[in-house]
Amino acid sequence: MQSLVFTEGRWVEGNPAVMGPLDQSFWLATMVFDGGRVFDGLAPDLDLHMARAIRSAETMGLRPNLAADEILALALEGSRRFPRETAIYVRPTFWATGGFMYPEPASTKFLLVLDAMPMPEPQGFATCLSPFRRPDPRTAPTVAKAACLYPNTGLAFKEAEDRGFTNPVMLDLDGNVAEFAGSNLFIVKDGAVATPAANGTFLAGITRRRVLGLLGDAGLPVAERAITYDEVREADEIFSTGNYMKVSPVTRIEDRAMQPGPVYRKARALYMQWAKDAGLRLQA
Repeated sequence: MQSLVFTEGRWVEGNPAVMGPLDQSFWLATMVFDGGRVFDGLAPDLDLHMARAIRSAETMGLRPNLAADEILALALEGSRRFPRETAIYVRPTFWATGGFMYPEPASTKFLLVLDAMPMPEPQGFATCLSPFRRPDPRTAPTVAKAACLYPNTGLAFKEAEDRGFTNPVMLDLDGNVAEFAGSNLFIVKDGAVATPAANGTFLAGITRRRVLGLLGDAGLPVAERAITYDEVREADEIFSTGNYMKVSPVTRIEDRAMQPGPVYRKARALYMQWAKDAGLRLQA
């Protein structure tokens, strides 16, 4: 089984038709989603991802018709239908069928997608500076994980890939580093860890917050602050956090090769150990 979808009160396999051309979200892009991971029988922070999906929906003027704990229960139920060794990407989604320039809250629909999606090995990736920028919160619904924000991300990925890179660095409109196109960004210089301060221009991720806490608890100096691209280029280590790959190192920035460093390795080890010791579990 490759994918499983909960829609209209039942589980179905494959890619069911769920939206019509007259649906408000189809027309005017008010759909929101989130993403969680299940792997090795673990579901780290899956409850927080489901809660964020609710907040994103409310930000877009939707009215979620399930509570976060109900979505979590569905996600765990569906995940148990896969072989235990299957790594799964969990994606709750809300959209509206009614409304015009803004959605009719009472028309909010929900579905949950579970995709069999292997966890990539943390082999590292190449980065560069993207010409595309993250929007200001006054120009886009940046506090939501909204589908309408992702075409800009896609353009950033495509432009970088055309130049031989993987996951580019994106700035905000003030010229400070926001994040990678597809994940949050960390740098290390002289043993000190820094990540861009959450200023509303990017989604400050759940895995980002978890790793920040774990590194701080381990005694490393950590800071959330404004970061310039020059600081990224000159860093001793660069790594990313995100739901898809969890913690992954940068192994090339522009023409400079890098090696996964000790702080990156510690961050990944701390996260994976926390997931085993304190994270949610599927359970039988």
